[in-house]
Amino acid sequence: MHAFGNTGSDRVGAGWLWLIVATHHELRTYVIRYITCYAASMIVMVALDLLWLGVIAKPLYQQGIGHLMAARPNVPAAVMFYAMFPLGLMVFVLVPHESAAGWSKTVFAAALFGLFTYATYDLTNLATLKDWPVSLSIIDVLWGVFVSTVSAAAGTTVLRHFGNG
Repeated sequence: MHAFGNTGSDRVGAGWLWLIVATHHELRTYVIRYITCYAASMIVMVALDLLWLGVIAKPLYQQGIGHLMAARPNVPAAVMFYAMFPLGLMVFVLVPHESAAGWSKTVFAAALFGLFTYATYDLTNLATLKDWPVSLSIIDVLWGVFVSTVSAAAGTTVLRHFGNG
């Protein structure tokens, strides 16, 4: 209340404050939701890739491209890859399909994302590197389809658990 009476500006000020608080809460909810989705996708992908590259397919890669492999992985490059790939899943698969009914569209988009990204790598290697094994490329592309789909499923599960904000 001002000296000149209630001008209504107090209510307007309170309305703006409510809008700011509500918007902040909604924004925070979306940020937490998407960061959790990203983290779930990344954790699943890293875990599966460590199992695949470190145990299951290690002999295949040693036999096929062992002469090209470094004694130790380039950790900064690996960190960048594992940070960027789930972000790509978020941008091109998870967020665009988060409101899709059922899983089929998300699974299909994730499989295509894995196919295109891994095929880009493997086909480039086939085109430019001497003695790059075709069989390893086929296995690697199939792995890309699988790991992308499972990682996207983890992200989708988080998105659906948290609802639409």
